[in-house]
Amino acid sequence: MRRQRIMSMISGLALVAGSLFAGASLARADTPPAEFGTDWHDPITADPPVTRPAGRSCEVTLAAAQFRDFTPYRGSYAPPAACPGPWSKVVLRLDGKVKGRQYDRLGNLTVDGVEILRTSTPQPSPDGITWSVEKDVTRYTDTLRRPGAVEMLIGNVVDDTYTGVLDVRVTLTFHTGRPAATPGRGTGRSVPDRVLPVTAAPVTTPRNTERLLAEVYATGSGGGCEEYWYLTVPDEAPYSCKAAEGPYREVRISVDGRLAGIAAPFPTVWTGGWSNPFLWYVTPGPRAFDVQPVTYDLTPFAALFNDGRPHTVEVSVAGVPAGQSGWSVPANLLLWQDHGRRTVTGALTRHQQTEPVNIPRYTAGSPHRLDTTGGHSLTVSGYLDTSHGRVTTTVTRTLAHTSAHRWTDGEDRDALAAEWRDDETVTTGAVTTRTARTYTMDGETTLGADSRLRTVLGLGDRADTTVTRPGRPASRTSLDHTYTGDATYTYGVPRDQRHAIGTTTDRYRLRTPDGCHDRTLRTAQGFLVEDVSGC
Repeated sequence: MRRQRIMSMISGLALVAGSLFAGASLARADTPPAEFGTDWHDPITADPPVTRPAGRSCEVTLAAAQFRDFTPYRGSYAPPAACPGPWSKVVLRLDGKVKGRQYDRLGNLTVDGVEILRTSTPQPSPDGITWSVEKDVTRYTDTLRRPGAVEMLIGNVVDDTYTGVLDVRVTLTFHTGRPAATPGRGTGRSVPDRVLPVTAAPVTTPRNTERLLAEVYATGSGGGCEEYWYLTVPDEAPYSCKAAEGPYREVRISVDGRLAGIAAPFPTVWTGGWSNPFLWYVTPGPRAFDVQPVTYDLTPFAALFNDGRPHTVEVSVAGVPAGQSGWSVPANLLLWQDHGRRTVTGALTRHQQTEPVNIPRYTAGSPHRLDTTGGHSLTVSGYLDTSHGRVTTTVTRTLAHTSAHRWTDGEDRDALAAEWRDDETVTTGAVTTRTARTYTMDGETTLGADSRLRTVLGLGDRADTTVTRPGRPASRTSLDHTYTGDATYTYGVPRDQRHAIGTTTDRYRLRTPDGCHDRTLRTAQGFLVEDVSGC
């Protein structure tokens, strides 16, 4: 099967539903039906819910819209008069519903230009589905303290074929009280003093910044090959998705033209991915509905920003063919200020990187093969003379990628096994934080002579973070989110003739110094057949 046909189905014919936090319209089934019907369990994931503190809270509607086209919703926001702050936590909740037939769509929401949510949508059943997403947005307190303009867009197309109108409502719930501190991380304050959107214009920051982070909502999307960048091949290989440098991608951020941070993009599989809608009806892939930003510690560059002059911050994605669109990289700067000093001075003292490596090796044959290795390392260090002494911050980030892509002529068999590693060490004063991230993808799609299309797929999102500080035991946080699915249907026929079957398993394990979360969901033919929690 040609990749063009696969891609059209990835983007469109998938009839998927998924969410971080959703109720169920259908009862759990101990004995699922023999094949998919016209309705199924509402989206659900094994992700931990956002915890909410006790005490008084206030709710504000941030946006309410029905998305039929590419017209954005525009409105205004004002903080709740009954809960003027401070706030211990602010929780965003998106509630949506859609029925009929529709593509999966990418959406975003900004307040005064600051992106606070990036999400994708489920694809509906004929009978309709509802879904919800919750996100802790306390980090954007600086933006939410003031009235501002709201803009939300989930680009959509409604016509005689694709009938699903995306009906969405977004709220913010403000919980009164003070947010908990984060001991040993710079100032110890978990919420930044300032949040600034990164735009095409240079940015000027407060001159007493003592901690500086950047976050980038990097998504490959838009229906072209960059939506499936991990499957692209060099020009000499006979495959539908081309990229001269192959599948290696790297999200880079620069300050005044100088490389300041590197990261591996997360290989998000949207709710129509891998040619098979029946993988995603109930349990979407990791991060599909809550697109988490890539975060960079730019504190070594803080002295440069503190000179009072405007500075250019730019984000790029290495490996994308020149002139080709498909990536969206909105970014924010998060700043913590030294309230004991009007101006904080210092210097960038070290900037060292390895030569980037990207080696795609194509081998012709049956099957065709593309074996890719890539990597890069960057170390930056700088000091600041703060009101509490000189503080040196050193950031080292190392990326490594391997993948093995196999496909037959005509692409009736298409398989990928890939791993991305993103290791980061940040030392601020005497405190060291080490984070090891690993993303995995292992799957195969086949189309048989009987037009039965089968996809078997496994996805992994893992991270281990260890914080060490003098005189205290090391603290560790461990995340292990895995998804597996196996689904088959008849390709090229109307929906009611597909005779689809499919099973999925979604397991999310999180261990922190404060506790743990371990939940497993299993589905069959669109019904939830197992929901197990326990640590």
